[in-house]
Amino acid sequence: MNITDTILQLDLKIGGFHRGDCLACGGHNTFTVTRTIEGTLFNCYKAGCKFSGRKTTNIRVSDLQNTTVQDDTMPFSLPRHIVMGHSQIREWLNIFDYPISERDLYYDLTESRIVFPVRHQGEIVDATGRATSSERLPKWKRYGSSGYAYTSGEGTVAIVVEDAISAAVMGSTDANCTGVALLGTSLLASHVEQLQGYTGVIVALDPDAGKKTLEITQELRGQLLSLGHTQNQVFAARLEDDLKYRRKHDMLLMKDKIAEFI
Repeated sequence: MNITDTILQLDLKIGGFHRGDCLACGGHNTFTVTRTIEGTLFNCYKAGCKFSGRKTTNIRVSDLQNTTVQDDTMPFSLPRHIVMGHSQIREWLNIFDYPISERDLYYDLTESRIVFPVRHQGEIVDATGRATSSERLPKWKRYGSSGYAYTSGEGTVAIVVEDAISAAVMGSTDANCTGVALLGTSLLASHVEQLQGYTGVIVALDPDAGKKTLEITQELRGQLLSLGHTQNQVFAARLEDDLKYRRKHDMLLMKDKIAEFI
């Protein structure tokens, strides 16, 4: 296995993205490669695999043509091709029977994605988009680099999940909870900041996250304890399936645990 040769074979342009099977652990579609001006980043998102890093690659003049570099000092704004009220939003919700209000979603006309806006202090600071076709890769796309989690709902109990759909489903299902999507399986300082104000936090990552659920629960407990919260404020949930599928066992578990925190 030679990661340098693999990167060169991909021949990615600046801003280019590749997703496929991991070269180290063989995880299906868990390996990503992203080309930036600073170099080429590669990472496997499968729980337990630590194959990641950055390779410096030569930049050609042609790479820089028609390339826009995002200025992180500028306020985030949704691209003009992301709109509200598109018929594809309702059609997508009906296909999967998700109990999510279409008023909370946007649609990417260019890439055919359902877009979930990430808000902080009432302002849209980021967004994440889910492809509506299996042919569109990557399946999920992050439009900004805020580091904040996607949240849905106004309840006092936070349900920490991986993806925006599960967060939106939980935020729409129970008025006592707020779905909080990490948009991955990593706990950031910005996530801890967002989770401070809740009476309870239930970490409910997808079952295939493995030990990540316990790791994030322990890390979050430690972070919140240092900020004056109690150890019992954070609970790790063992799910049968992703929460967006609303399996009976999982929804009853959430309901019972939420009741303990309110």
